[in-house]
Amino acid sequence: MRVNVCMFVWNHFTNDARVLRACSALSEAGYAVDLIAIHDFKNEDLLKQEFFSENFNVYRVNGKLPKAIAYPLGMIGRVKSLIRSNVLLLILFLITSWMGILLFPVFAITLLCIGLILSIHKVRVIFLRSYIFLQMVRRGLRKSYDIYHANDLNTLPQGVICSKLKLSKNSRKYLIYDSHEVQTSRTGYTSGFHGRLEKFLVQFIDRMINENHTRAAHTKELYGLYPAVVHNYPFVSKPEAVPMVNLYEILGIPREEPILLYQGGVQIGRGLDKVIEAVPLFKRGVVVMIGDGRIKDELVEKVARMGLEERVKFVPKVPVSELIRYTPNGYLGFQVLNNVCFNHYSASSNKLFEYMMSGVPVIASSFPEIQKVVETEKVGICVDSHSPESIAAGVNYLLDYPTVRDEMRMNCFAARERYNWDREKFALLGVYEDWRTEVGSEIS
Repeated sequence: MRVNVCMFVWNHFTNDARVLRACSALSEAGYAVDLIAIHDFKNEDLLKQEFFSENFNVYRVNGKLPKAIAYPLGMIGRVKSLIRSNVLLLILFLITSWMGILLFPVFAITLLCIGLILSIHKVRVIFLRSYIFLQMVRRGLRKSYDIYHANDLNTLPQGVICSKLKLSKNSRKYLIYDSHEVQTSRTGYTSGFHGRLEKFLVQFIDRMINENHTRAAHTKELYGLYPAVVHNYPFVSKPEAVPMVNLYEILGIPREEPILLYQGGVQIGRGLDKVIEAVPLFKRGVVVMIGDGRIKDELVEKVARMGLEERVKFVPKVPVSELIRYTPNGYLGFQVLNNVCFNHYSASSNKLFEYMMSGVPVIASSFPEIQKVVETEKVGICVDSHSPESIAAGVNYLLDYPTVRDEMRMNCFAARERYNWDREKFALLGVYEDWRTEVGSEIS
């Protein structure tokens, strides 16, 4: 029996290694997977329909508002800017509204509607997200699917609607909620709305997936259910067998200086500011940060203020497929998340395992999931990620004892045979086997 899977993801699906791994594992196991993502109109080479294999297709919905909606919103935005910049226009608007109420009720209603739109915060974003949402739902209902798989909270409503809307006696749809993050406590999610939304929507799911047992236990406390655990491990890779990009030559770093590497998003809460503050305390080495993000300009300015341009280098974001050619340059790698939310505190962090694949020992946060791997496998040193002094102590220890560092490097190569997607994918397939037990027998 052919099992059709509809998976949702709220991104362009150009750099999402986790979702790619899941879709690949399912398609290889015989599931027919359609992934619904968002098209990036700025990328002319990105296809709206992409066929990865016989069992794995990607459909990207429009990521740009139709002109019929975008143009009026643009005009409203310009009017809003004029009103903000000219008090006389605002007064004229109020007088005209009052006259409309007295003389022209229809005109008045129109003006009041415009006023309401002007009061909505980021109205264009609201319209765009609603448009994308509706397209995803429409696409998800276009075909008869057996299983819906929602990646993160921003696609769970789509999954709920599609799995329940066409419910009939003999066509039960299975809904899997794959929560990559802790929605109730993560950077930028401070209103409490996301937690309330998740609490409501989990009533409609059949299975939930979390990244590790710390997060699964947290979900159990919140909602009374213990999710399946599918770790975010990378594919097995052997970077030492691939031609390496020479960062020493590209960045003009002297050969005698070890590269102290960070790769990933340059975002708040990653401890990167603490790493820069620790640089003057490092006995040797040049910090290389590979990636882009919101605070990159801020960090570049910080490096300039501290006069560290020769000791801290920045490299733009590198495609996931190419990253393994860069990572082996590192003498060590930084994974120093700060405890700014439970999402960070409970993270397993794919970055840790990427370093491991390349034989790069880590300077890591002393958080439960990260520390458990680092200390069990002896692949790095755990530090207080909020303390530049503690970070520097860890770095200097590996600089002072290169034989210890080399032992950790070999431990990385041994550990990568255990912490990889080739083994972990069976945990995901187990979740799908539950569908066969609970639902498949009813319709086979």
